[in-house]
Amino acid sequence: MSHWYQLDVADVLQQLGANAKEGLDRAEAERRLAEHGPNELAERPPKSPLRMLWEQFTATMVLVLIAAAAISALLGDWKDTLAILAIVIFNAVLGFTQEYRAGKEFAALKKLAVPKARVLRNGVWEHLSARELVPGDIVQIEDGDQVPADCRLLECVNLRTQESAFTGESESVEKTAAAIEGENLPLGDRRNSVFMGTAVTYGRAKAIVTATGMETELGKIAGSMQSVESEQTPLQKRLEQLGRRLALAALALVAVIFALGMFQGGEFDDLFLTAVSLAVAIIPEGLPAVVTIALALGSKRMLRRKALIRKLPAVETLGSVTTICSDKTGTLTENRMTVTILSLAGERVDMRESFAQITSRLDGNKSIFRPGEGVPLPASMALTLMGSSLCNNALVPDEAEDTAESVIGQETDQEQEPDGFSEAVNETKAIGDPTEIALVVAADRLGLDKEELEEVFPRQAEAPFDSDRKRMTTIHQIQQPWQNANPSVQLLPDLSIAVPTPYVAFTKGSVDGLLQISSQVWKSDRTEPLDETWQQEILASNDKLASMGTRVLGVAFRPLEQLPSPGRESDVERELIFVGLVGMLDPARPEAKEAVETCNHAGIRTVMITGDHPLMARHIAEELGISKNGQYLTGQDLDRMSIDELEQRIDEVSVYARVSPQQKLKIVEALQDRGQIVSMTGDGVNDAPALSKADIGVAMGLAGTDVAKEAADMVLLNDNFATIVAAVEEGRVIYDNIRKFIRYTLTGNVAGVVIMLLAPFIALRLPLTPIQILWINLLADGLLALALSVEPAEENVMDRPPYPPNESVFSRGIGRDIIWVGLLMGLTFLGMGYWAESIGWQNWQTMIFATLAFSRMSLALAMRSERDLLIHKGLLSNKLILISVLLTFALQIAVIYTPWLQPIFQTRSLSGQELLICLAISTIGFWVVEIQKLVLRPRSQAKRKHPHRAH
Repeated sequence: MSHWYQLDVADVLQQLGANAKEGLDRAEAERRLAEHGPNELAERPPKSPLRMLWEQFTATMVLVLIAAAAISALLGDWKDTLAILAIVIFNAVLGFTQEYRAGKEFAALKKLAVPKARVLRNGVWEHLSARELVPGDIVQIEDGDQVPADCRLLECVNLRTQESAFTGESESVEKTAAAIEGENLPLGDRRNSVFMGTAVTYGRAKAIVTATGMETELGKIAGSMQSVESEQTPLQKRLEQLGRRLALAALALVAVIFALGMFQGGEFDDLFLTAVSLAVAIIPEGLPAVVTIALALGSKRMLRRKALIRKLPAVETLGSVTTICSDKTGTLTENRMTVTILSLAGERVDMRESFAQITSRLDGNKSIFRPGEGVPLPASMALTLMGSSLCNNALVPDEAEDTAESVIGQETDQEQEPDGFSEAVNETKAIGDPTEIALVVAADRLGLDKEELEEVFPRQAEAPFDSDRKRMTTIHQIQQPWQNANPSVQLLPDLSIAVPTPYVAFTKGSVDGLLQISSQVWKSDRTEPLDETWQQEILASNDKLASMGTRVLGVAFRPLEQLPSPGRESDVERELIFVGLVGMLDPARPEAKEAVETCNHAGIRTVMITGDHPLMARHIAEELGISKNGQYLTGQDLDRMSIDELEQRIDEVSVYARVSPQQKLKIVEALQDRGQIVSMTGDGVNDAPALSKADIGVAMGLAGTDVAKEAADMVLLNDNFATIVAAVEEGRVIYDNIRKFIRYTLTGNVAGVVIMLLAPFIALRLPLTPIQILWINLLADGLLALALSVEPAEENVMDRPPYPPNESVFSRGIGRDIIWVGLLMGLTFLGMGYWAESIGWQNWQTMIFATLAFSRMSLALAMRSERDLLIHKGLLSNKLILISVLLTFALQIAVIYTPWLQPIFQTRSLSGQELLICLAISTIGFWVVEIQKLVLRPRSQAKRKHPHRAH
């Protein structure tokens, strides 16, 4: 059926064979999934293995080696030709294997980023991967969701969606569930349908899936589009630039040597071999592969620590973050709201007390109520709990109510009263906002079941919560509940005095906002004018609770004679009767305090940005060590400040409360203008601009909307602040290890260049052949480089300020070390060869070859750390590098002593004396690097005691 929008709801359900109340059964869903395939867009086929292999042979440096092999063949040097080609093939196989495995890893990571959908199966609402949706599935969508498939709306409340991807119009589109007449209407006019890839910006709805995957409107567009190639990371671009400069340097050097040799009457064959050897010696062929491996392995380690990297450049930038802007709820706190206080007009109820204690105080010892005994709740408590539960979109299935992770009114000590509010209630299967779940469960613990209440107070209309109003209103019809026999209604008093009308509106939201639109307050069994005294008393209660870290919501109601006009539901938010406060505690995560402290030591500043009350935000911030001066700014303050004015205070204020998503962007811009590298967390649709603007956008994997995840560079799979800090640590480790490899490989390459460049000046014949240099580079850039890329973190990795992301790869002494250590090694090895040749040792060339190869093994061990001696690091702290050293040593010995390999690598067996000399001299690089650490270590420790902190 191509025009679902023309059919009414009943016909759509019939044609799709679906039941709006039960959904599909699992067997039918599996059958349809097999028929229609997974709900995902078919992308351009991944790069074929054959193409991967071909690209290994067409890289610039490989083409240089192939040309060298071809010229060697023309010169009749088949031994060198075969040897060079063998090395080329081995390199190609190694590169192909790495790229193929990396592709598999990233495909697996991509599957984790598939959004979830709320689906009705077998009468139960479930969270399923959007890939599992099939035509006929009943789904629920609400503000912030990405539409998971093309759907026909069954029912909706104030639903609006952003369809600019299809229509080009920036305004969101208002939706309806009614059938629409007309043939071949454009998508923008199909107001009763929603489309895959669009976002819900307002309201909520229940819908039926009509098309999935490539059959959706988005799929039709995707079918004519090609996937965008992934861009190189900034670091990869810098390293590619480095490679080009080294290649130009090599070509210039080769040209000079070749010209001088020809001028002096040298043999073409020898000059060609010398030139090729120099080119091979100066260029680190394994550099791109090592960078890719380091980033891929780092992303995999981050995933194990619950951080999913969506955009690879984030891995590099993470290590340079100077400021982490974090949401409070669920990130710094447990997101496990616990209702602790009901502050009714004139009464304060501690929900950690027992039933008997509460009713004794509220009811003057006249009665003790318990769920199911039919004793009515006091009117003020009933209205507060009813409003909390009915003005609420959380879904708590019946089967989920008896085994809870979250607790309502949890006792502060280990002993819990069996009849108290400290009983555990299951929220593991609850669907909705954690705050709303806590409110529903709190009412349920006093016997007011949400579903039973909705039977006798059916919802007729709704004004959904938004960040501007900071409140939500639902309108209900009253069906004489005191005559109803269900258990929840038995606990309700006669509400005819409070609500003498056929309809009632319940509003919950920020206390200060509710007071502005309330004219009365409910006191025991009557209303009183909401005068200045009452306002001050309520605000004082609100501030007192908030200052203790308690989240406070106000509840109010208004009797209504008739329903408001569609689209005008928020008009009822006036002349309300304020009934009570609900205090909820979301405790700080135990690990968050340690993570904030780690940030402080690492020179990273933590900033809390939240929509909650400023006093509560300040309390949590002080508890965690984020704020020490008690200063904060609110959204109203930010509205009055320009960017320049905000920049003047941005360094001293670490808490921002009552902040809208739009104001997050202003904070990010002010921090970046001050030179900060900013990480920003977010979970809502409107957080997307701030997430995109930040250097690292971090979306919440559990509570975050699909739109936020799409805009983010990284997704937290556990919504935990400590995970951000762990990811920053991994980013620093990855960058450090890449720099270690550059330092290591270029130092060794400089030694090889010095040997090849200076040998003619001391009348030494070709000391190293191209095959020998290729072999050394293969050992160094292969196993040893891979082992360096997985080096564990340095001890001070989170005890130093972050490094700027645009720093040169040669900064902080690396360029200096490459030149002077490489020069010293090259001169020493060349001097050994000159001495051996001068006393008539025939194996002097093999000795230079062996010494240079052995030196790369000891050098790798020394360069595992920039500051710690190997004896302090320990040989077993990176077992892979120890295994690599032993393996490469065995391979080098085989090349020297194996008879059938000797002709290929032009080696001769060394005597025991010669081998020992080679091994001893090869460690010169190791010793100078270790001695340099001893000299520089005191200075490094002094810096650590007084590090420069980022502000």
